[in-house]
Amino acid sequence: MAQTETSRGRSQDRAKIAGGQDHEVRYESEKTGKSKDQVKAAVKSAGNSRSAVEKKLGSK
Repeated sequence: MAQTETSRGRSQDRAKIAGGQDHEVRYESEKTGKSKDQVKAAVKSAGNSRSAVEKKLGSK
C-alpha cells in the first residue's frame, strides 16, 4: 500500500536551510541581502533552522 503524501514533510523541509545546497543558499542570500558566504557561516553557527539563520543575519 502506497503512503499518501502530506504537506507536513514539505513544511518541515521549508523550515530548514541546507547549507550545502547552492539554490537554498542563493535564495536566502537574495532574500536577506547578504552574501552566500555570510549565509553559509550563519547556517554553520546557528544551525539549519531558517528562522535562526534569518535572526543571525539580522533580517527578522
